[in-house]
Amino acid sequence: MRNPRIFQPSLFSINETVTLSDDAFGHVVRVLRLKAGDTITVFNGEEPFQYNATLCNVSKKSADITIISQQQNNSESPLNIHLGQGISRGDRMDFTLQKSVELGVNSITPLFTERCGVKLNAERLEKKRQQWQKIVISACEQSGRSSVPTVNEPMLLADWLTQETSALKINLHPKAQHSIMSLPRENTRVRLLIGPEGGLSDDEIAQANENDFVDVLLGPRILRTETAALTAITALQCRFGDLH
Repeated sequence: MRNPRIFQPSLFSINETVTLSDDAFGHVVRVLRLKAGDTITVFNGEEPFQYNATLCNVSKKSADITIISQQQNNSESPLNIHLGQGISRGDRMDFTLQKSVELGVNSITPLFTERCGVKLNAERLEKKRQQWQKIVISACEQSGRSSVPTVNEPMLLADWLTQETSALKINLHPKAQHSIMSLPRENTRVRLLIGPEGGLSDDEIAQANENDFVDVLLGPRILRTETAALTAITALQCRFGDLH
């Protein structure tokens, strides 16, 4: 069996024994059915390391791991991408977050836009954000990343547009004059705005332009919101990051 990678929010030291979190325990013992003596790889989302560990003290409700060794993990791109994603319905948002993390995005802010069509009260919205964060963690486990992107609190597009940043700010627009591949190559930080199903309204595009977002073109075809996000991130990683 392939050595599974598990997120465990702890600080690790060699030969130290750590109790698995409830989520990690559920995945390792209940889902994967690993037993004492089996080996897993753990990471905490904060360090550029991952750790080999042995499962021990396994019971019906808890399990520990003993840290065996530390390894440097160089899976992070030199490009930092903050994705502002218009909230979409159903599984589209889940899919977008999962795949964007696999492609190296560093931070995600779900955005309420004119056409997002999703209305949630504060309690349900926080539960949804926590669900999205778990999807992000799972994507890191699968893709080999040790840095876990943050799913920020969902907010209004107008508020996100006015946040101060030194990053290059770009917005996909089907009638833009310039492509991502024509952007200057010295950029290491990018803010990427992606509209929901139905896209951004003309007023929202104008607001983005007023806040120094540059309209860029991906190609002659109109893409679904999830396709647009992933294609844009891929193009950015090819232009500025570590996809070759």
